Amino acid sequence: MKPIAFTLNGVARTVTVDEDRNLLWVLRDDLGMTGTKFGCGASFCGACTVLLDGKEVRSCVTPVSRVAGRKVVTVEGLAQGDKLSPVQEAFVEHVGFQCGYCTSGMVIGATALLNANPRPTREQIVQGMERHLCRCAAHHRIVDAIESASKKMAGGAK
Repeated sequence: MKPIAFTLNGVARTVTVDEDRNLLWVLRDDLGMTGTKFGCGASFCGACTVLLDGKEVRSCVTPVSRVAGRKVVTVEGLAQGDKLSPVQEAFVEHVGFQCGYCTSGMVIGATALLNANPRPTREQIVQGMERHLCRCAAHHRIVDAIESASKKMAGGAK
C-alpha cells in the first residue's frame, strides 16, 4: 500500500492503495466515480476511458501509480456545475446513446478528439472514435453529436 496523490476532476486527492491496482477500480470503488464503466477489462471497448493530462487512457489497464502527480478527468468532471460540456450537450441533443453503457467513454473519447483536433472531418471523427465500441449501433448519432459539438466549440451554429 502506497499513498498516491493526483488531481481528480480539479480536486487534489490522495489514495492509499496497491500501486499496481487498476485506476478504474480506484475511481469506482474508492472514489465513487461510477460514470467510468468496466467493459472488457482489456483496453478494447473504451467504456473505462478517462482523460490523463488531457489525453484519453483506458483506466482498466492503467495502474494507479501512473497517475501520481497528474490530472485525471472522468465524465463527472466535464460539466461545470449544472452546465454540461459541449460534448455532453451534443450527445443529449443527438441521442448519441441507446443503452448508455458506453456513453461515458464515448464522451471522454470525443472530448479528447476535439481537444486534439477542434475541427475534424466526419472521416477523422470516425477514425478517432474507432476504438470505442457501441453494441447498440448508435454510431451515426455519436458522429453527428461530435460534429455538432465541434461546431459549438468553434462558435458556430448547431
